[in-house]
Amino acid sequence: MKIFTIRHFNFKLGKMAQLWILSLIFLLLISFLNASAQTKPSANKDEFLLRDMQEIVLLNHPIIQQAGLLSKAAQARVLQSLGNFDPEVMASFGRKIFGGTEYYNHWDSELKVPLWLAGADLNVGYDRNVGVYNNPETRTSSTGLAGVGLSIPLGQGLLIDSRRNTLRQAKIMVGYAEAEKVAQINSVWLGAVKDYWTWYFAAQQLKYMEEGVNLASRRFRALREQVLLGDKPPIDSVEASITLQDRQVQLQQASVELNNSRLVLSNHLWNSQGVPQELPITAMPEQESKTNKMVSTFLLDSLVARAGETHPQILKMRSELAKLGVESKYRREMFKPKLNLKGSFLAGRRDFGFVPDNYDFRLANYKVGIDFSFPLFLREERGKLREIKIQQAEITYGIQQSGREIQTSVITAYNDFKAYQSQLDLQTRNVANQQVLVKGELQKFDLGESNLFLINTRESKLIDMQVKRAELVSSLQKAMAEIYYRAGRQIVY
Repeated sequence: MKIFTIRHFNFKLGKMAQLWILSLIFLLLISFLNASAQTKPSANKDEFLLRDMQEIVLLNHPIIQQAGLLSKAAQARVLQSLGNFDPEVMASFGRKIFGGTEYYNHWDSELKVPLWLAGADLNVGYDRNVGVYNNPETRTSSTGLAGVGLSIPLGQGLLIDSRRNTLRQAKIMVGYAEAEKVAQINSVWLGAVKDYWTWYFAAQQLKYMEEGVNLASRRFRALREQVLLGDKPPIDSVEASITLQDRQVQLQQASVELNNSRLVLSNHLWNSQGVPQELPITAMPEQESKTNKMVSTFLLDSLVARAGETHPQILKMRSELAKLGVESKYRREMFKPKLNLKGSFLAGRRDFGFVPDNYDFRLANYKVGIDFSFPLFLREERGKLREIKIQQAEITYGIQQSGREIQTSVITAYNDFKAYQSQLDLQTRNVANQQVLVKGELQKFDLGESNLFLINTRESKLIDMQVKRAELVSSLQKAMAEIYYRAGRQIVY
């Protein structure tokens, strides 16, 4: 029998009771540890994910905000062009009285409504011209004269005129502005992604350097104790000290590079109020496994095919070509003679029945006119049309060349990606093999069959290989982002 003292009381328990109490204590301990693990803060609470950065950059970056103004500016130019079709009210008044005689009393008013169809203008007017010395051609009765008519270009301006030409080109340039907006956003995002993976590499490099310093520090302390006890020669402690100091220097350099990369990445971080933000020192990049995306051959073919059609550079050049097409159509219209027909139906204002009925609107009361002009040689119009044709040819050739260059750049970026991918796979195996060598060398050292120099050499080699692998991960992700950028798209995480 065993005696357990609990709160100053003595109990004699059997073996079954002892086992039951021990099991209960064990279960309570497990429950306590689980509760502690659940309430323990996440080790990754400071992890700064790429998708989080993407949301911040695309919403708040000043250059992206500026790119958004391009579309608004293009829409503003469309609105400005629509102003050429705004109705216009015109009015004028003049009166002269001298020596008790009313020389003239003029009142002219007109509402002009431009019409999209055939470039015509609708005119509604009212004139009142009275007085002793009025021109008989324009003189009216005291009731004035109203008119409703049209001005129609039968030659030049029938199919397209300057107003419709300006508006059509403005609408086309909205597409140009959208393409330029996408190009600027893609450029900003590519720079942000590359800076992120530079920061990732710097963080991984610092991690491995810290591990190397910790290993060297523990080994130096252990060897120093062994030297003091006389188990190891003093030269071993000197070598361990040199290795520690060398790794400490590398750690300081890695720390500087991490701080610099963090500052560079912070250039892309802004809040919604336009205030620049700093990436916290405690922030860490996301784990490699979360961004382990691969570009398949099928996706490559899709990117290449779409790049030739939807790349911002191609879309901008096509917008310019479409704009020149409208301008060419307008310049061809200028080859026609100017032949404008103007006509109005007239009526005298009724005034309590004192104006005769034949003064009302009727077919017999009208005003009509025709304007005609035509340059004999058309040298100005022919010269402008030739210039437009040359510009169209230049852009057409440019689209062909740019399309091929874009497709080639996507394929070369993909080749770089595949090369980094192969190197990363090989480097991963090399790191695993080097870890086996280091472990084996440590076992031999414990058995007295190795020396400190070999251990330090193999450990330093392992650290270098781990850093190289982290660099390949960074380069691989940068190459993937480059593929999408050269295809005119954003890589989405």
